[in-house]
Amino acid sequence: MTPSDPLLSIAQVADLLGTTERFPRRLVAERRIAFVKVGRHVRIRASVLAEFLSARTVQPVTIRRGHLRRAA
Repeated sequence: MTPSDPLLSIAQVADLLGTTERFPRRLVAERRIAFVKVGRHVRIRASVLAEFLSARTVQPVTIRRGHLRRAA
Protein backbone atom coordinates (compact mmCIF):
# COMPACT_ATOMS: atom_id res chain seq x y z
CA MET A 1 0.00 0.00 0.00
CA THR A 2 1.27 3.44 -0.86
CA PRO A 3 0.11 6.81 0.47
CA SER A 4 -1.39 7.50 -2.96
CA ASP A 5 -3.51 4.32 -2.68
CA PRO A 6 -5.20 4.55 0.72
CA LEU A 7 -7.60 2.04 2.22
CA LEU A 8 -11.13 3.42 2.35
CA SER A 9 -13.80 2.46 4.84
CA ILE A 10 -17.26 1.42 3.71
CA ALA A 11 -18.59 4.82 4.80
CA GLN A 12 -15.95 6.62 2.71
CA VAL A 13 -16.71 4.47 -0.35
CA ALA A 14 -20.42 5.12 0.05
CA ASP A 15 -19.75 8.85 0.32
CA LEU A 16 -17.59 8.84 -2.84
CA LEU A 17 -20.23 6.90 -4.76
CA GLY A 18 -23.07 9.03 -3.42
CA THR A 19 -24.92 5.99 -2.06
CA THR A 20 -25.80 4.55 1.31
CA GLU A 21 -23.41 2.17 3.06
CA ARG A 22 -25.64 -0.72 2.04
CA PHE A 23 -24.46 -0.63 -1.60
CA PRO A 24 -20.70 -1.07 -0.97
CA ARG A 25 -21.48 -3.69 1.68
CA ARG A 26 -23.51 -5.59 -0.92
CA LEU A 27 -20.63 -5.34 -3.43
CA VAL A 28 -18.34 -6.87 -0.83
CA ALA A 29 -20.83 -9.57 0.20
CA GLU A 30 -21.37 -10.59 -3.43
CA ARG A 31 -17.58 -10.47 -4.06
CA ARG A 32 -18.09 -7.98 -6.91
CA ILE A 33 -15.24 -5.76 -5.67
CA ALA A 34 -11.86 -6.62 -4.15
CA PHE A 35 -11.49 -5.76 -0.49
CA VAL A 36 -9.11 -6.09 2.45
CA LYS A 37 -10.09 -7.45 5.86
CA VAL A 38 -8.30 -5.72 8.73
CA GLY A 39 -9.47 -7.69 11.72
CA ARG A 40 -13.24 -7.41 11.49
CA HIS A 41 -13.10 -4.21 9.46
CA VAL A 42 -13.52 -4.17 5.69
CA ARG A 43 -11.48 -1.74 3.61
CA ILE A 44 -11.38 -1.06 -0.12
CA ARG A 45 -8.32 0.34 -1.87
CA ALA A 46 -8.90 3.61 -3.73
CA SER A 47 -7.32 2.13 -6.88
CA VAL A 48 -9.71 -0.86 -6.75
CA LEU A 49 -12.67 1.51 -6.51
CA ALA A 50 -11.35 3.51 -9.49
CA GLU A 51 -10.95 0.30 -11.55
CA PHE A 52 -14.45 -0.84 -10.55
CA LEU A 53 -15.93 2.45 -11.73
CA SER A 54 -13.99 2.59 -14.99
CA ALA A 55 -14.98 -0.99 -15.84
CA ARG A 56 -18.64 -0.09 -15.43
CA THR A 57 -18.60 3.27 -17.18
CA VAL A 58 -20.88 3.31 -20.20
CA GLN A 59 -19.82 5.58 -23.04
CA PRO A 60 -22.47 7.70 -24.77
CA VAL A 61 -23.77 6.66 -28.17
CA THR A 62 -22.97 8.99 -31.02
CA ILE A 63 -25.56 9.10 -33.77
CA ARG A 64 -24.54 10.18 -37.22
CA ARG A 65 -27.31 12.18 -38.85
CA GLY A 66 -26.86 10.62 -42.29
CA HIS A 67 -27.71 7.14 -41.06
CA LEU A 68 -31.11 7.91 -39.57
CA ARG A 69 -34.09 6.49 -41.38
CA ARG A 70 -36.93 8.77 -42.25
CA ALA A 71 -40.54 8.04 -41.43
CA ALA A 72 -42.85 7.54 -44.39
